[in-house]
Amino acid sequence: MRAAVVGAGIQGLATARALARAAHAVTIYEQFELGHKRGSSHGRSRIFRLAYPDPHWVRLAKQALRGWRDLEEESGTALLDLNGLIEVVKDAGGSSRDGLEAAEAEFELLTAADVRRRWPIRVPDGWTALYQPDAGIVRADLAARAFLDSALAHGAHLHERTRIDSLDDLDAEVVVVTAGAWVQRLVADVPVRPTRETLAYFRREGAPTASVGQLDPETRGHAQYSLHDPRYGLKAGIHHAGQEIDPDETGEPDPELVARIADWVAGVHTDVDPDPVEAETCLYTNTADESFILERHGRIVVGSACSGHGFKFAPVVGEQLAALAEAKV
Repeated sequence: MRAAVVGAGIQGLATARALARAAHAVTIYEQFELGHKRGSSHGRSRIFRLAYPDPHWVRLAKQALRGWRDLEEESGTALLDLNGLIEVVKDAGGSSRDGLEAAEAEFELLTAADVRRRWPIRVPDGWTALYQPDAGIVRADLAARAFLDSALAHGAHLHERTRIDSLDDLDAEVVVVTAGAWVQRLVADVPVRPTRETLAYFRREGAPTASVGQLDPETRGHAQYSLHDPRYGLKAGIHHAGQEIDPDETGEPDPELVARIADWVAGVHTDVDPDPVEAETCLYTNTADESFILERHGRIVVGSACSGHGFKFAPVVGEQLAALAEAKV
């Protein structure tokens, strides 16, 4: 089968690898260069976690963990740094406890004092922390390279700086669209909303610490987060705080959000310099319920797996999109 993959972010590369390993003829098209900073997959790290309130997502993350280990073995590269996740919640009922328990994943419930004794991290008095050990970071840039190298080794071809304006122009039996925030340019009726998010980096010395996700007491969704950064020590952001944007227009980090992130870091991390050393943007491609869109319409397969939490699932999403591409229609 001749397959085209449009968009060489993490989901497109994972899909290309899955298709190429299944002996299909795969061509990858990327409108910029690999690793560019205009989209959703750049940078050095992304949170990996099993912790979700819904056991469906926990099971999917466990499946993705096995996929990351497979890619590590094939590539000979360590892609995961699993130093745990501390989920900070107002009360245990608003945590991922029930989802983890239903999916038979390990966790501990800790008090604010427990956390302070084990990590240089403050939890508000009276709040609860859920610790999940099978969490930490994915080395984002290394992961993208490993997926691409595997795809190329199995016969795939990559065309960088090649913008596709019409899927009709592609000589392929199946076209997989993993174009992130640009997906509506190619498949107009995909119900997504792109936003430009801001994140910041801070100096922290020493061994990597656990990732932190502070949940909103009302929505149970992630509000603030931090994770290890291999260069500076810490990366932090505010989840879903960005403005809706046109992805073809470039944008800068929001200084008000950088200030809010720095204030949160100063209140949570006791061993971090709270003055940001760098800030950057990242695009989210959001669905109304943060679910993924994995669909086939004729010869077109749509993969919009983001809403700000899709990176960790790349190995399993790539396999699912490849299966859709291979399905008889």
